[in-house]
Amino acid sequence: MKKLSMILLLCGFIAVNARAVTLDALQQRFAGQPVVRAHFDQQRRIGGIARPLRSSGELLVARQNGLWWQQQQPFLLTLILNDSRMVQITGNQAPEVITAASNPQMFRFNHLLRALFQADRAVLEQNFTLQFTDQGQDNWQLVLVPKTSPLDKLFTSITLTGRTYLDHILLEDKQGDSTAITFSQQRTQPDVLSHDEQQRFVQ
Repeated sequence: MKKLSMILLLCGFIAVNARAVTLDALQQRFAGQPVVRAHFDQQRRIGGIARPLRSSGELLVARQNGLWWQQQQPFLLTLILNDSRMVQITGNQAPEVITAASNPQMFRFNHLLRALFQADRAVLEQNFTLQFTDQGQDNWQLVLVPKTSPLDKLFTSITLTGRTYLDHILLEDKQGDSTAITFSQQRTQPDVLSHDEQQRFVQ
């Protein structure tokens, strides 16, 4: 009877560990999400300012198209990122286009945003030391410590946490300021863009 109990306990232990979250498993999970839509709330804490600066809006990540990020409060600001350029639109102003040739540092940083949302291990390992933790019950945390310039001059660390999706990003910079972004209402269906969503990437 004791042997049977020990065997059942061992089998249970193996089963639990078989479900442990790894960075490779996380990347595979995100790879199975070709389209992710979500709401975001951003809170920035700056030294010398008593209240945090808050903003919110919607985002769309599409593997074939890029990242569409629209801040809707406190003012309208739209960012469109793909492999070749970044477009920034403030309010009703004309779009500002940034390419790797015109502003390599800014383009490189913004290009990394897509890698964060897709948990692209190859891209992340080029720029950060990775500290991945399985926090149990399918929750995970990934701490990124910059190791390349200019990221290592700007940030102390970037911490990603989530479960099925990326739920939270915390950016801590060298000045002691921080930016926390929380994602909610994530949806992956339909897994293709509507006509209206496709038009968001046409600028």
